Amino acid sequence: MAEKCSEGLLNGAVPGERSKQDKSVKRGNWGNQIEFVLTSVGYAVGLGNVWRFPYLCYRNGGGAFMFPYFIMLVFCGIPLFFMELSFGQFASQGCLGVWRVSPMFKGVGYGMMVVSTYIGIYYNVVICIAFYYFFVSMTRVLPWTYCSNAWNTLDCVGVLDGNLSSHAAVNLTRLFNATQKRTSPSKEYWRRYVLNLSDDIGNLGEVRLPLLGCLGVSWVVVFLCLIKGVKSSGKVVYFTATFPYVVLTILFVRGITLEGALTGIMYYLTPQWDKILDAKVWGDAASQIFYSLGCAWGGLITMASYNKFHNNCYRDSIIISITNCATSVYAGFVIFSILGFMANHLGVDISKVADHGPGLAFVAYPEALTLLPISPLWSILFFFMLILLGLGTQFCLLETLVTAIVDEVGNEWIIRRKTFVTLGVAVAGFLLGIPLTTQAGIYWLLLMDNYAASFSLVVISCIMCVAIMYIYGHRNYFKDIEMMLGFPPPLFFQICWRFISPAIIFFILVFTVIQYRPISYNEYVYPTWAISIGFLMALSSVICIPIYAIYKVCHSEGDTLLERLKNATKASKDWGPALAEHRSGRYAPAFSPSTESHLEVQPLHPEKARNEAAAASPAQGSNGSAHSQDSRL
Repeated sequence: MAEKCSEGLLNGAVPGERSKQDKSVKRGNWGNQIEFVLTSVGYAVGLGNVWRFPYLCYRNGGGAFMFPYFIMLVFCGIPLFFMELSFGQFASQGCLGVWRVSPMFKGVGYGMMVVSTYIGIYYNVVICIAFYYFFVSMTRVLPWTYCSNAWNTLDCVGVLDGNLSSHAAVNLTRLFNATQKRTSPSKEYWRRYVLNLSDDIGNLGEVRLPLLGCLGVSWVVVFLCLIKGVKSSGKVVYFTATFPYVVLTILFVRGITLEGALTGIMYYLTPQWDKILDAKVWGDAASQIFYSLGCAWGGLITMASYNKFHNNCYRDSIIISITNCATSVYAGFVIFSILGFMANHLGVDISKVADHGPGLAFVAYPEALTLLPISPLWSILFFFMLILLGLGTQFCLLETLVTAIVDEVGNEWIIRRKTFVTLGVAVAGFLLGIPLTTQAGIYWLLLMDNYAASFSLVVISCIMCVAIMYIYGHRNYFKDIEMMLGFPPPLFFQICWRFISPAIIFFILVFTVIQYRPISYNEYVYPTWAISIGFLMALSSVICIPIYAIYKVCHSEGDTLLERLKNATKASKDWGPALAEHRSGRYAPAFSPSTESHLEVQPLHPEKARNEAAAASPAQGSNGSAHSQDSRL
């Protein structure tokens, strides 16, 4: 009996009440709250934390960049994160189902699905390349150590070739400084062997079979981890979300013991306060926070939808956001300690060896690892870390698509066959990723990365803020959160949601447009037709919003356009908590056929919902103030 009472308190029951059944039998829930937090951390902490943030930091004033970075975290990152978590948790629906709050804006959910599809396709290709490097690192000598291989050119100069004499080292330094001729063995291995890079994005060439095989391995791993939805992925994240920190710590300890590591770290952290007045620095900080946390992808809404109704997502949003940003800073120490060692070994400035994106992960850092004793071990650890970081994000991308499809259909038949939906999405993702394993695949991958998930995310997020705060109404949403958590959102978050965060999002959009430069890859400049395809990919997600809005208005009731608009934006009758016993106050079910079919009624306490509905006041849920006291306990 004591255990039942304890469970009731944890699930939001008022002391003296009978225990609430706070679990969704129909959709399922996380096994416990740690699974949700770890999954969200794995989703937010991805490859960008390792290969983008450290580079942005040293390019934008070192330690001075931290100031605008954390300002943007507080005023934009955490508020948006909390908004998406609370949005999904309140309705217990994916990125499509939540738009019962204002059906005209359901196109935002479709836009999120399109963005997640694009990212899911190319993100798994990056993971497959990490898998490939992981497998080839299982050797006594890393294949990109020397210039004596069949794929190397006469311009190749390795840092370990022939046990360099001092005279040769001087020549190497001269070549490094000139940078006209010298290519590293790791760069030639990447371009001439792994990718066998073609000369143009239109020249696909042949499929690189080793990469195709690794792509298959990546999708099989993702599918197996999601075979039972959040029940299986929630167990996997105990390893995938935590072990990268073990590897980061091992590499950090190894890195700071190397000669020149301190120079690299100082290069990373030394503040250049004059840059703090540069608008580009603030724009980069806002963009990095926005994209790093995964806002507007649909993943946060989806993951939160599997929470129990009274879970404290306010606390979770702060923990996850700060963990994500702290990981970025920590990864910078790992990266620049090794790069500082490499620059010291070569006698060049760190700017000559620092890079970002694939150039850092598959060229600069692997070359630095060849200088370490037992280099295959460090290489295996590094690429295993990249694999786990990528998988944590990929799990949520795939689950976002599957959950949206299953929730949208919503019948028992598809819920029982959710595994087959997951399999179908995984097979489609594998087939669509095959062109990215061709000789021109890296061109297409970078095109998708730069256009498919750039300014479209900003537009989607901005419209979501406006729809919730100004169309549905901020007072309604604040009452919903109070009903769910037992307390309204703090005043700071109310102000951010209504004014500050939308303003920052708009600033990011303007900054993105002003700073736009046509994409290029090293010396290769993309042709106009390829850039046009990139813009079409970006528009394909945004265009969902007006198309669905027009469709919804046309099919809404009303004699005039204004009446149709009002009906299209008005919350549908089935908007609100998914479980009948949580629908109190203005959500008290009338048990009409149209609403009852959308609710999951728990068979344990059939009289409970009727009692709550009878006792509830029109303005506030029956357990509003009482639960507030319990929640704070």
